[in-house]
Amino acid sequence: MVNEAIFTVAAFSLLTFNTYLITPPEAPTVQERVLVTREISLEERYADKFVNDVFKDNILLTMAYLRGEKIDSTNVDWNLVKKPFSFKMGLKPGKTFAFHEDILPEYLDKVTKTTGSRFNYQDGFKSDGYLTGDGVCHLASLINWAAADANLNVKAPTNHDFAVIPGVPGKFGTSIYVGSNQTGANALQNLYVTNNYNKPIIFAFSYDGKILKLSVAEVAFN
Repeated sequence: MVNEAIFTVAAFSLLTFNTYLITPPEAPTVQERVLVTREISLEERYADKFVNDVFKDNILLTMAYLRGEKIDSTNVDWNLVKKPFSFKMGLKPGKTFAFHEDILPEYLDKVTKTTGSRFNYQDGFKSDGYLTGDGVCHLASLINWAAADANLNVKAPTNHDFAVIPGVPGKFGTSIYVGSNQTGANALQNLYVTNNYNKPIIFAFSYDGKILKLSVAEVAFN
């Protein structure tokens, strides 16, 4: 009986010791500290309703491409595109988000994310009779505004001072254009946001059917 008791205690002690050894430490807690939040109403992009709806649809289609939705550009599912959504995009320290893929040489080894679209008819974008893809400059301007106010490194070579972006301060107006075989000119009508923090940055987009909101947050590990 004594030997059995000693064996039982020893076995229990060994099991406890081994369990202690192999139990992994608790994972660090990840927190997001919101730096800024900015928003625009997609119902107030232009005074004329037809033009406003074109702007709105083009903005939402760009967001669908950015989220990685599967888009049939020959038959866009606008019900999917127009649904409310929440979406987060991360940017590592030293890396850059560019609005489209025609980029300036200084960003060639930094860009890790773009919207993934060229805002043309072939990608399913609408025209207001003036320009196919009209309205995407409003989305770029919202991103510029939020990123700049979060003290990220922002470069928008061409200001949108030829037309007002409703709800966005004029200095953040951003001109976006992608023309065929015009890589150099296109790169000058782009938006570049670089994470100059030493922590990852999160861009959190949300759309409730009317308001498009963007929060910029830094990631902290506790």
